[in-house]
Amino acid sequence: MKVIKNADKNRDKIDELLTRGVDKIYPSPEALEQVLRSGKKIKLYQGFDPTGNKLHIGHMVGLRKHRQWQDLGHEVIFLIGDGTGEAGDPTGKKKTREKFFTSRELRANAKDYLIQASKVVRFDGPNPIKILYNGDWLNKLTKTDILNIAQNFSVQQMIERDMYQERLKAGEEINLREFLYPLLQAYDSVAMDVDLELGGSDQTFNMLAGRTLMKKMKGKEKFVMTTPLLSDSKGVKIGKSEGNVIGLTDEPNDLFGKIMSLGDDAIIPMFTLLTDVLMEEINSFDIKKNPMDLKKKIAHILVSSLYSEKEAQEAEENFIKTFQKREIPEEMEEIKYNKGELLSEVLVKNKVLSSKSQWRRLVLENAVHDLEKNENITDVNLKVSENLTLKIGKKIFVKIIQQ
Repeated sequence: MKVIKNADKNRDKIDELLTRGVDKIYPSPEALEQVLRSGKKIKLYQGFDPTGNKLHIGHMVGLRKHRQWQDLGHEVIFLIGDGTGEAGDPTGKKKTREKFFTSRELRANAKDYLIQASKVVRFDGPNPIKILYNGDWLNKLTKTDILNIAQNFSVQQMIERDMYQERLKAGEEINLREFLYPLLQAYDSVAMDVDLELGGSDQTFNMLAGRTLMKKMKGKEKFVMTTPLLSDSKGVKIGKSEGNVIGLTDEPNDLFGKIMSLGDDAIIPMFTLLTDVLMEEINSFDIKKNPMDLKKKIAHILVSSLYSEKEAQEAEENFIKTFQKREIPEEMEEIKYNKGELLSEVLVKNKVLSSKSQWRRLVLENAVHDLEKNENITDVNLKVSENLTLKIGKKIFVKIIQQ
């Protein structure tokens, strides 16, 4: 650790770093605060397994914490898990995944991750965040290396994980490939010789495994900082719903609309974890009195931070015109159909809807409206024979045009 001067000038920022948007700190907040108050500069990282190609607003919690560390001058690493991703993180999964990714697939996805993450953190300019790939060292481990890592853990330690206990009770298998995942993630800390690991609270087990391995292999204490998962009052994660991800690179109008479609109990968590609005102000919010205004405010802030104030203003005006005033937008997505195709297949194929079951539910709820005829579509097996202009649910407008 390298000593820097005048650390006290950042006292308020250190307070915020250690409290807001933080779930727990291991071994203790006091121990980490003592290091930071001394003016020492530390090395830390967060890992991202690119098993998909889209970062969503739930990822912003960790990325914003990344940015705080970066702004305070610490050495921050954005670690691409192309090595761990091959093993397949079992965290939060009730069953073994059906597909395991290759290193090539993971590195391809990672390109998109970096573009999206750059909306929140800096990969260039002052104190840029470093980009590393754990495949660079994990793929070079020998049999002896892996055995030497494994000897630091017991089967009992691994099997105690809640998700494994749930699988055992449900009669679901635990694949040995994913069983080894915590060991590989643990070795990342050793390979990079970090002082702290940052990650969501659902990653606590994996990160503490790294703390154990660091102590046993290097005799060094490693801090772990966990961030809360962005979720509503029922514990449902915010960022994904029915396969519809609220992505960091969604177009401004889509991003604004998706945020507005969230439940009212998502408002406070988003303000707390995704903005710099003072907690005193957030605590004064009356959700029951004006949820729509508060939701428009958080949607505006997020679109502005990910794009620009101008685009946020335009997105808000579009929302008011399109949804609050019940007007049809001047521009809407156009998709092609072949005469005689099932309308459900046209919409799913073009990713307007996520599945035929979603289509069936919307039709049965009278949530698919033919704007030209001003009537609801009630036939779930409707075949397209003419051009259509549809309003689907509360926020989807689409034109169906013949090939």
